[in-house]
Amino acid sequence: MPDLDLIVREIAEEMRARPDRGEVASYIPELAGVDPNAFGIAVVSGDGQVAVGGDADVPFSIQSISKVFTLTLALGKIGDRLWRRVGREPSGSPFNSIVQLEAEHGIPRNPFINAGAIAVTDVILSGHQPREALGEILRFMHFLAEDGGIGIDEAVAASEQRTGFRNRALANYMKSFEVLENPVDFTLGVYFHHCAIAMSCRQLAMAGRFLAHGGRNPATGFSVVSPERARRINAIMLTCGHYDGSGEFAYRVGLPGKSGVGGGILAIAPGKASIAVWSPGLDASGNSHLGRIALEALTQRLGWSIFG
Repeated sequence: MPDLDLIVREIAEEMRARPDRGEVASYIPELAGVDPNAFGIAVVSGDGQVAVGGDADVPFSIQSISKVFTLTLALGKIGDRLWRRVGREPSGSPFNSIVQLEAEHGIPRNPFINAGAIAVTDVILSGHQPREALGEILRFMHFLAEDGGIGIDEAVAASEQRTGFRNRALANYMKSFEVLENPVDFTLGVYFHHCAIAMSCRQLAMAGRFLAHGGRNPATGFSVVSPERARRINAIMLTCGHYDGSGEFAYRVGLPGKSGVGGGILAIAPGKASIAVWSPGLDASGNSHLGRIALEALTQRLGWSIFG
């Protein structure tokens, strides 16, 4: 068995030294000020080993990675009825595209583009006040990561609410097709806030463990979702988790993963480990540039690609 600690530390050192760091997201003003030199990585294996490197304990805005957890909650609430409101296909368009939504009569292409995640958030909100829905999402994160200290970066949430005009357009458009049940402002408020959850690589890798182990938390043996549902969430992460760069990520890294414009990526090595990386500089598709390179190095050295 390769030395996981050593490999993770080596990758962190290699990434720290690289000059090519991508561009930090600037369209959310609060994210524009993040240090582009930051890099963190955490790997949590099934036997409980935690290997970390770089800035693994620095919290960052998880942004779209939260969509994995809201999808899990929404499926828990209404099961496969969710797929009447959201598709499961890769989009091939930017994550905030309005054109595609219009062509497809208000049904978003998948739960990881913005429109799809807003529709998923609406499912969680139904029957609750926005504050209760947000509390449910945060409690779920605390439960998965076994860490009650995870919270929302209110400055990032406010920044998103001030600048979220495109998301408002998407939500209003879906509302016109009755894809959304709740008041648009309520649904968007919950959406902006769960995207502004701040977590470290260590916390994020802990939260993702259930997806690497057939829906169970390997530390407690507690079942979070059924093995079939874990497999299906991983499948959507593989095909849709990186916006327009999902094919490239599958080709290079070979793992289900979900990125966020805060520079984080959660990746799942089924049966082996949950992995989180963070480097704020993004590539042209909005995915962490060094994060993907680091994950490619990790899967190559450990032979963890799901494609053998």
